[in-house]
Amino acid sequence: MQAAKPLFDYPKFWAECFGPAPFLPMSKEELDQLGWDSCDIIIVTGDAYVDHPSFGMAIIGRLLEAQGFRVGIIAQPDWRSKDDFMKLGQPNLFFGVAAGNMDSMINRYTADKKIRSDDAYTPGGLAGKRPDRASLVYSQRCKEAYSDTPVVLGGIEASLRRIAHYDYWQDKVRRSILMDATADILLYGNAERAVVEIAQRLAAGEQVEQITDVRGTAFVRRDTPEGWFEVDSTRIDRPGKVDKIINPYVNTQDTAACAIEQDKGEQEDPNEAKVVQLLAHPRLERERTVIRLPSFEKVRSDAVLYAHANRVLHLETNPGNARALVQKHGEVDVWFNPPPIPMSTEEMDYVFGMPYARVPHPLYGKEKIPAYDMIRFSVNIMRGCFGGCTFCSITEHEGRIIQNRSHESILAEIEEMRKVPGFTGVVSDLGGPTANMYRIACKDPEIERHCRKPSCVWPGICENLNTDHSSLIELYRKARALPGVKKILIASGLRYDLAVESPEYVKELVTHHVGGYLKIAPEHTEEGPLSKMMKPGIGTYDTFKRMFEKFSKEAGKEQYLIPYFIAAHPGTTDEDMMNLALWLKRNGFRADQVQAFYPSPMASATAMYHSGKNPLRKVTYKSDGVTIVKSDQQRRLHKAFLRYHDPKGWPMLREALERMGRADLIGNGKHHLIPTYQPQTDEYQSARRKNSTPAGSKKAGQPLLTQHTGLPPRASNGSKPWNKAEEGKATGYAKGKKRTTKRQPNIPR
Repeated sequence: MQAAKPLFDYPKFWAECFGPAPFLPMSKEELDQLGWDSCDIIIVTGDAYVDHPSFGMAIIGRLLEAQGFRVGIIAQPDWRSKDDFMKLGQPNLFFGVAAGNMDSMINRYTADKKIRSDDAYTPGGLAGKRPDRASLVYSQRCKEAYSDTPVVLGGIEASLRRIAHYDYWQDKVRRSILMDATADILLYGNAERAVVEIAQRLAAGEQVEQITDVRGTAFVRRDTPEGWFEVDSTRIDRPGKVDKIINPYVNTQDTAACAIEQDKGEQEDPNEAKVVQLLAHPRLERERTVIRLPSFEKVRSDAVLYAHANRVLHLETNPGNARALVQKHGEVDVWFNPPPIPMSTEEMDYVFGMPYARVPHPLYGKEKIPAYDMIRFSVNIMRGCFGGCTFCSITEHEGRIIQNRSHESILAEIEEMRKVPGFTGVVSDLGGPTANMYRIACKDPEIERHCRKPSCVWPGICENLNTDHSSLIELYRKARALPGVKKILIASGLRYDLAVESPEYVKELVTHHVGGYLKIAPEHTEEGPLSKMMKPGIGTYDTFKRMFEKFSKEAGKEQYLIPYFIAAHPGTTDEDMMNLALWLKRNGFRADQVQAFYPSPMASATAMYHSGKNPLRKVTYKSDGVTIVKSDQQRRLHKAFLRYHDPKGWPMLREALERMGRADLIGNGKHHLIPTYQPQTDEYQSARRKNSTPAGSKKAGQPLLTQHTGLPPRASNGSKPWNKAEEGKATGYAKGKKRTTKRQPNIPR
């Protein structure tokens, strides 16, 4: 992997003399107070401005400020005209545009395409403060305001829509957002490196059209430049010249063995295009090679080609070996440079060590911003995820190489947190995309550089992955010992198949860092959907559960695991959901809130949903299809199986079970899934209000299992039943206080 210029090695821009601002300005009055006559860069965002490193606009803004630039913020502007986009004047260098911490469509609509009633990133939790496809709309308004000012598009929405992508809400393939937004350049993934380099080059007088060599960027060009070798991957029945794929698992000291994968006698279809590692060639270098994807027009009309393009894209995501990609849109090409080089620990410390105020901008007064309230006492210790779950956008956005902060940087942030109003000594999370991937990486950097696997832990944990949790354990112990820290919880998602490789870590976690219950994500119990998710089998969950219960007992604590699951994921049959429902009932779980599969842009599972093909394998017109759940009726059925205990779904389940030949599961015994009778609606609702136990209802005092926030299931191992007092302890709600359930923001999973 090529070396990258460190973020702190750039010369400072002249405006460094102004020093850091208490808050990045949001009005002309603040500019005057700071003594600025203008902004060099203005960031437009769909989120409220919170000066905290969990919010993208704060990280990018403070980083650019540290480079010496004067940075302003326009947060949640009125997009109906250009006026709000002009309130800070014209930026000297560029507008930086992002939809916010979430894709604006996912933020506004549920998986059933219903409009949400709240927005966690808005003061007061109010919905409707940002437009649909916010990145696109904001970019257009910036161009209307100042047509000669470059627009740099970034954030997760732009990142996941940089290529021709299937849009779930319109049920069609849309072209790259770069084309519709009329932006000058798009930054994808973690964009610190790219945004600093672009800002420095624009400040030096370079034109944005000339900046075509920055990693992690996409832009429009007319043709492939001279000196580049183009690999044609536009069709799946005309591959042209291909070479064997590099095998990252052979002996890296053996040049011959490392060069190509050994022939295992497998017969390959000669009419099938492959994404390959091209071997040395007199006029061919990886840095000057670009793969041509099927055009927007082709993938829009051919779902199988769409799946093929998705596979090519995901195989070119390792910064160590990825090549540039290009996709034609009409008469022009959208060009995608290879992904950015991951940040070093020193750079991560630099980024998170900026002078963040750690609170919302004073403009919002006492209004609550739900997303901020959730994370204000949490610390992000790392980035990236090598899990590769096909329904998740984390790996696609942050990459699969873990970027870690040092212990010293993390502990210093906890010290700073103690100054934040309302801190009681409880750190709500030490985590990131995955709580226990901190400092876990490939054993050999050379193998990592050549690897093209989409996951390091599927179908099993790679033999080259170092699963040592000792540094994380040490960090937990240091953090607990800090003065003023009473409790440290781990709320980020836990990769339990990694955790079982380190019993010491599980013991440390269970003994000191679980607040009554721990949420983890098996997602399903059946091999069909799990193989399409790239998730481990349910047996791994059982192993972790045994360890969790053992160490909880040794610690003298009554603690519970809360597993959550996805309904209607590609690869899921009605029988799979029935078996999951039986597993839930057998283990005493009752799901209160359930999650149906949400096809987010660019995800591999979304390609399955749209095409009916599996891009985790070679895609051909003859390759096996994937079971897809698309109709509203079948999606409701799958959710009803997850909520097998809810009488509202019993009529649908009875009909389905009879159709499936499983009427034996309908009856009034303990071994049946649902009863034969149907309670009257009025009777059922009245009984719930009285907290009694009518036939078919939830037993009094028995809590419900929820997806993001909820209560532990009633113990199924003979321990005493859950009661209201224990409920208060586990959830942190004191007696007499009202308990509310809020949708947890930004769970890309």
